Amino acid sequence: MIIPPFLSTGDKVGLIATAKKLDEKNTLYGIDILKSWGLDVQVGKHAFKAFHQFAGTDDQRAQDLQHMIDDPEIKAIFAARGGYGSTRIIDRIRFDMLLRHPKWICGFSDITAILFQLYKFGVAGFHSPMPSFFHATDKKSLDFMKGCLFGEKKNINTQTHPLNRKGEAKGTLIGGNLSIICHILGTTTEVKTNGNILFIEDVGEELYRIDRMIVQLKRAGLLRDLSGLIVGQFSEIEDDDSFGINVMEIVLAHTNEFDFPLAFDFPVGHTKENLTLPVGMEASLTINDTEVELSC
Repeated sequence: MIIPPFLSTGDKVGLIATAKKLDEKNTLYGIDILKSWGLDVQVGKHAFKAFHQFAGTDDQRAQDLQHMIDDPEIKAIFAARGGYGSTRIIDRIRFDMLLRHPKWICGFSDITAILFQLYKFGVAGFHSPMPSFFHATDKKSLDFMKGCLFGEKKNINTQTHPLNRKGEAKGTLIGGNLSIICHILGTTTEVKTNGNILFIEDVGEELYRIDRMIVQLKRAGLLRDLSGLIVGQFSEIEDDDSFGINVMEIVLAHTNEFDFPLAFDFPVGHTKENLTLPVGMEASLTINDTEVELSC
């Protein structure tokens, strides 16, 4: 894997929108945060455009991403928000310049598709908070994100959960939004997870749909040979409890035949605490009676 250079004060970075249209006020707040980190923020030409629910047409969104990839002075690219739209443009993007001039691409949710595409090309990315939602992200997560971008080695230590499966795992860390991971199965963006530590999160789903997606991962072979599994936050669940079991019980039901370490309630997802995770970097996961430690 290619690990892009970490950032330094004064670096030029790009801000683009590959999915849903932006809220200008919240996005400008996020840009101010990036500037406070000492970064020179270059906003994509079409970032504040609107086309139906999208941040501009597919062509406009693809042009902005391509421009930021191709510009060797841009040291990192921040997707301003997710929603839906990145998979509509991903096949239009040429990544050859990224291999010649590696840079961090940062985001989560819908941006999971781009992070997986980077992984296919052998370039690491950051599953991280996005500037349009910095206002709804806690200081701990923003400070953690900054540290990751500027090359500070970051370990995550959290309290253990009663349903965790203890053990140790080593492997390349990969993951993101469960819906998007399922959405890209059978496409050129699909990846193999043999030996990986996989993390998943989601928002606004009903329990039966979460069950269906976990079943899909299992049937597609993505759970069979994992080194470890991290279950992040599944927030804003839309259900009346008629399904009968919760998210953690769903995961347990479909992974009880495997013996890889399993951690629940990890601080990553569509919540105020959303810690940055590198997609494509080697990691170690330790789960014991008192804590969970993820080291990247």
